Amino acid sequence: MDLFEAKNIKPMLIGATGEPFDDPDYLYELKLDGERCIAYLDPAGGTVLRNKRNRNMLPLIPELARIHLQVSRRCVLDGELIVIKDGMPNFFEIQRRSLMSNEFSIRVASSRLPASFIAFDLLYDQDQQITHLPLVERKGRLEKILSEDERIAISRTIENQGMEFYQLTSEQGLEGIVAKRKDSRYYLDRRTKDWIKIKNLQEEEFVICGYLEKEKGVVSLVLGKNDGVQTPESNQRALRYQGHVTLGVSSLAWQHIQAAKRSRAHPFAQEPPRGNERAVWLVPHLVCTVTYMMKTSGGSMRQPVFKGLRLDKSQHEVF
Repeated sequence: MDLFEAKNIKPMLIGATGEPFDDPDYLYELKLDGERCIAYLDPAGGTVLRNKRNRNMLPLIPELARIHLQVSRRCVLDGELIVIKDGMPNFFEIQRRSLMSNEFSIRVASSRLPASFIAFDLLYDQDQQITHLPLVERKGRLEKILSEDERIAISRTIENQGMEFYQLTSEQGLEGIVAKRKDSRYYLDRRTKDWIKIKNLQEEEFVICGYLEKEKGVVSLVLGKNDGVQTPESNQRALRYQGHVTLGVSSLAWQHIQAAKRSRAHPFAQEPPRGNERAVWLVPHLVCTVTYMMKTSGGSMRQPVFKGLRLDKSQHEVF
């Protein structure tokens, strides 16, 4: 199957989380706070952008429609869609764009806070799949075929100084870094421990199972995770209760959650704890990201903060 023609790549995923370290066998690069995306670029044929769920992103990010003119030959790039606000990548803004449907609002947003594509890998180069090549060779080819501008750039890497690089991201309030083995191959639709994320804050993804209306302007989302077993009643994985995170009702994310299909009963394998009696239960399809400082001995998150919806992820991916 030709990767360029099929246009249905599921990217390789990070398979490990760790502490900062120095190692000459690794490259270190920023962990960008955006949305993962595959770019199919043909200098003579145009740009196609697909997220991890193969959603066409160009209608939402029209300012990237001409990035194919920045490459010298047909290629497929793996990278991150980001929006820079106040000098830093802003996940809220790229997520906000992903939730838009009004063409005028999209045009305004693309003019006010245009997105960029940051390429960190090359998967296909001039009619050849090159995922079998070592990372450093793929990156070397990428640098030769891509001419950067304000809408597309190459992710910068450093060597040897992983601990110092991580400390710098912490001081600047950035998300963290990713360490990648220099000789790592690219495995489509697989997790690999050859790539390690090193984050400043803890971060997890949860399935949104329902919500509780709190004080005016605030709701508390009821969170869950899959436990990997089947319920007797259905072919769905059973969910285990994971607590709550608050969310303001003025956000676009809340509008999306509120429009989700409701359920007559909770989706958990066991009865949720007291305090959830008045919850509005939802069919558990939406996934969100929550950041927090640490977990207590009982497994509760300290200072959880709703980061955003992950419309590029399926509920079945959340364990």
